[in-house]
Amino acid sequence: MIRHIVFFAAAPENRDLVLSGLQILEGIPDAQRVEVRANEKWDEWSQDIDIVVYAEFESQSQLDAFKSHPLYAESITRVRPKRTLRYVADIEV
Repeated sequence: MIRHIVFFAAAPENRDLVLSGLQILEGIPDAQRVEVRANEKWDEWSQDIDIVVYAEFESQSQLDAFKSHPLYAESITRVRPKRTLRYVADIEV
């Protein structure tokens, strides 16, 4: 299994736009699980991340299919101009 975790930051005026642009990823069927959530920022030491995308895939080919879906391209079009930061981690478990 692959866990795909992506962290985003955006200026305060763009956070809702980035969140809604990422939430369309939840409609892509090529994943075991996709969750898009606002960071609650309960950790006093780290306040940099605004939105987290968490997804699980059975294989690299399933992740590739997810990334080739039209909704993924639509999400990039909406989010890329509005975000200020993007970090990604892929973990095989």
